[in-house]
Amino acid sequence: MTQQHPQRGGAPVGFITELDNLEAATVVYLRLWSNGPDSREQVCNDLTAGLGPEHAQKAIQSFETLCILCARHGRRPLMRHSVHCKCLGGDESCFANFVAAAAEGALEDAMLFATLLVRADVAPLIASCAADFGLALKKMQLAAPRVLAKPHYQPTTLH
Repeated sequence: MTQQHPQRGGAPVGFITELDNLEAATVVYLRLWSNGPDSREQVCNDLTAGLGPEHAQKAIQSFETLCILCARHGRRPLMRHSVHCKCLGGDESCFANFVAAAAEGALEDAMLFATLLVRADVAPLIASCAADFGLALKKMQLAAPRVLAKPHYQPTTLH
């Protein structure tokens, strides 16, 4: 009998500062979205400021659908670090790479990542949502998130 490790996906695998801008923004927005209504409002405001109301609405709907489907049909709960944590968890890394692959049009890779997150029958739907959301982030021409700017030194602590 194997024992489940419910927090395995939260194990640190790197730092957010090691991600490109699209991937880092994806992780920050995932953390904010999962942090409650006030933080979700911040995501909506950021997307609206960067894309304008019409394009932002589509990006918000895609991201909301993506998060709902991952929660509802996930293989297990998607583990996240706190909003200001500089660590990158395993699930967050997978999610960021998934959105980036979908936005780049790497459908086979995106589908592979999707099947790590949700049941296989839901993978095409979340891949479509991830592509829409990732392309919206690319349109915003993201700068490095200020919340987690790169340090000028090598960090010595994990959290």
